[in-house]
Amino acid sequence: MIKPFNFKQFTVHQDKTAMKVGTDGVLLGAWCSVTNNVESILDIGSGTGVISLMMAQRSEAFTIDAVELDDEAYEQTVENFEGSDWGDRLFCYHSDFTDFANEIAEEEESYDLVISNPPFYSDDFETDNESRNKARFTSSLPFEDLLKGVAMILSDGGCFSTIIPKKEENAFIELAKKQGLYVNRICHVKGNETSAVKRSLLEFSFHESIIDIQELIIETERHKYTEAYVSLTKEFYLKM
Repeated sequence: MIKPFNFKQFTVHQDKTAMKVGTDGVLLGAWCSVTNNVESILDIGSGTGVISLMMAQRSEAFTIDAVELDDEAYEQTVENFEGSDWGDRLFCYHSDFTDFANEIAEEEESYDLVISNPPFYSDDFETDNESRNKARFTSSLPFEDLLKGVAMILSDGGCFSTIIPKKEENAFIELAKKQGLYVNRICHVKGNETSAVKRSLLEFSFHESIIDIQELIIETERHKYTEAYVSLTKEFYLKM
């Protein structure tokens, strides 16, 4: 039996979905910019729904939508939404993102904030578990398709936030430019002071600006967290 993950204001059940609650998703949900004028939010590839739930806690946005292709992950997201205090603001669509984006664009609707913790492993590592492949591997949602869809449904003044491997950063930024999306904020994430940067948190908009580049170190030593990491995540993690 896989235990639920308890946060300060909500609980995430994770027994159905292939991808469990992880540091990447929580980092993204805590780091992304949420301003007072954000009225609509979309979480692409919701998994457990944890990022959407974090957005409900952090914002007053009336519309917080998620889109999830995998059957079991969709069911898990719905379960977690309905079990939260914000069920009236949370809704999950069971759909392929490209199809969803086309439909939203046809209806001339948009989102002020789009967030995605996307699959990023290459096909070389795919497994026999189809649900896990959908959650982890780029073949299920190539970066080009992700960015094309985001550009179609992001409002003119909106932001798109994501987390990807550091080694993919430059190529991802160039792909985004082709869709008219410019990186405005970057945060390089390191496990500890001496480790290499493994993840890049990226924030894009349709407007070019001087890029704000920061670094976040998670631990000073095993299970001892830096002040910056505690400050970023303390509204969510029980023991922070």
